[in-house]
Amino acid sequence: MTAVGILGTIHDEKLRKQYNCFLELYKDIISDFNPDIICGEVHPQSWGKYINNKNEKGYWGEPASEYWELIFPYCEERNVEFIPIDWFELDVWENFNPFNDYSGEKREEVERISDEWFSKQMSTHSFGNIPFNSIEFDNVTKEKYAWLFQINPKAQNFRWIIRNQIMIQRVKNTIASNQGKKILCIVGADHSYCFKEELITEPIILQYPLR
Repeated sequence: MTAVGILGTIHDEKLRKQYNCFLELYKDIISDFNPDIICGEVHPQSWGKYINNKNEKGYWGEPASEYWELIFPYCEERNVEFIPIDWFELDVWENFNPFNDYSGEKREEVERISDEWFSKQMSTHSFGNIPFNSIEFDNVTKEKYAWLFQINPKAQNFRWIIRNQIMIQRVKNTIASNQGKKILCIVGADHSYCFKEELITEPIILQYPLR
């Protein structure tokens, strides 16, 4: 049966150092799972640019640093197939900022609450065997995005719900065409609960957290 794992990562190097989720840890976890295929949070256009020019570092901070520094080299060294699964429309992304409808003191208030949600997420780092890969982190994260939906349903639908639906469908398509393989989904940790909830109903062996 097809085995699928989920690894939630932290994109920011400073945060990775602060919360002891170094790239070396991610590499050990990936090696232990030993995937045939990695589905990564990378836009297909960025992946295409990389294939054509290994010095092409994407744009607007995408892909995240763990891909350039770890995941792409890992795939090349071990002959692991990489499939980009991310989705966004960069030219309109900022038009769907969830705080665009707020200004003045109200804007400051919702941004302060957003910062508080982030702090709550970070406070779960010690749960589980992989920082930010735990039920505790996922529960807080799910609550955060429910709050964001209340703040601005239209923006949240575009930036979060549709984006995750497309990413997960790309994983499902990969599963369908690679029966019996080991497939590892590597996404920012915020996405993990979405992936788990959608993939748990598939006829696969789902592993999350990976330790």
